[in-house]
Parts: sequence; structure tokens; C-alpha cells
Amino acid sequence: MSDTTPEISSISSQEDLAALLDGRTDDEVIAVVADLGTASVIDQIADAMVERFQADKAAGQNEVIQWDITAPDGVHSFHLRVADGTCTTASGPGASPRVTLGLALADFLRFIAGQLEGMAAFMAGKLKISGDMMFAQSMQAWFAV
Repeated sequence: MSDTTPEISSISSQEDLAALLDGRTDDEVIAVVADLGTASVIDQIADAMVERFQADKAAGQNEVIQWDITAPDGVHSFHLRVADGTCTTASGPGASPRVTLGLALADFLRFIAGQLEGMAAFMAGKLKISGDMMFAQSMQAWFAV
């Protein structure tokens, strides 16, 4: 890891992630993530999603949301399971996801950091959605920024 690459544990907010991404090309972002460990970074983002889950916004929902993140070393999948007011995450594809969201690694990080808006990403072909597209829009509100 280079002297300018932060420890992943120091990235504790959307703002910290945005600061890491600011001014970096996609290739630079990918290199930083590779230094940190691609799977580790994605796992920590999935865990942060669980921490930011707002049960009251997802009342009565029982759904699986899958993410497929394409990196130079392959596709990293994880899923979120929302049920009974809780949200959990696990690596790999989920059983019968209601929606699957696919992004390249740098775009995923920019999306999570609030630097890439979902609709704009979809319209530009950066965000691939399979399954219930209307649900994909509504479930965004389940997670605090």
C-alpha cells in the first residue's frame, strides 16, 4: 500500500469515501482498492449498508437485494436480506433477489459515496438493473446517507 493510500478502517463515512475518490481516475480508484483488498472493501461497504439500514422505512418488507460489482479480478457479489425489520448481508448471490444491481467497481464506489446518482448511472448504462426496477428506486430510502 502506498503512503497516500488510507487504511480502510479510516473510511467511516460517505464523506470519507468521497474524499478518497476525489480527483482520482477510475484506474487510480481501482489501484487504491486493490491495495486495500477489493473483497475487503466491498465487504466493509456491505456492512456499512447494514449499519445504515432504517427499519422504519422498510416496514413490512421481506426482500433480497443483490449487488454484482465488476472489478479487474472478477465479479464480486453480495446480497442484503431485509426481513422482519432487520437487514443482514452475505457474500455471494442471494436466493431469488427482487432486484440485482450491477456496477463497475469505480462506479459502485462513486455511487455509494454520493458522487454518482442512480438514475443518471442507469441512463448512461453504468448501472445495470435486473428484476423490479421500481423497487430499486424505492429501496434506496431504506438506508441513511
